[in-house]
Amino acid sequence: MVAAKRRSVIAAICAVFGSLAAVAETMPVVVDDGIPAPLSALVGDAARGKAIVASRQQGFCTLCHQIPNDVAASAVFQGNLAPSIAGAGSRWSAAQLRLRMVDSRRLNPNSIMPAYHRTEGLTRVGIAWRTKPILDAQQIEDVVAFLVTLK
Repeated sequence: MVAAKRRSVIAAICAVFGSLAAVAETMPVVVDDGIPAPLSALVGDAARGKAIVASRQQGFCTLCHQIPNDVAASAVFQGNLAPSIAGAGSRWSAAQLRLRMVDSRRLNPNSIMPAYHRTEGLTRVGIAWRTKPILDAQQIEDVVAFLVTLK
């Protein structure tokens, strides 16, 4: 009986460490103020990124950011809570933009920008969405590919 319980505890510990190892493998490496390595094996597509940025159903960027007219001419009621994305590619590198998208609170703990690719340590997240990032790795790369074009 004791041996069975011991095996059960050991199996549970191995499962926890195994899942932590899997998470550690998927966590992006932060260097200084950026994530230098792409999150996806595929190259980001600026056209898809532009569509995500302009979308009110996917990226939600216009809720807080001003978007250049050539990006989202139809986007009325743009936000003014955050910096305009105009010139983002001149202000930040792809690595810096990637970190801001993945988890802006790594740079500013008081940031109101959501963590678009983090699922751990968040509050007030609906049960159906707790393990799902707002944008997947490829979508993050697409948005970064678009933002670096804004010079």
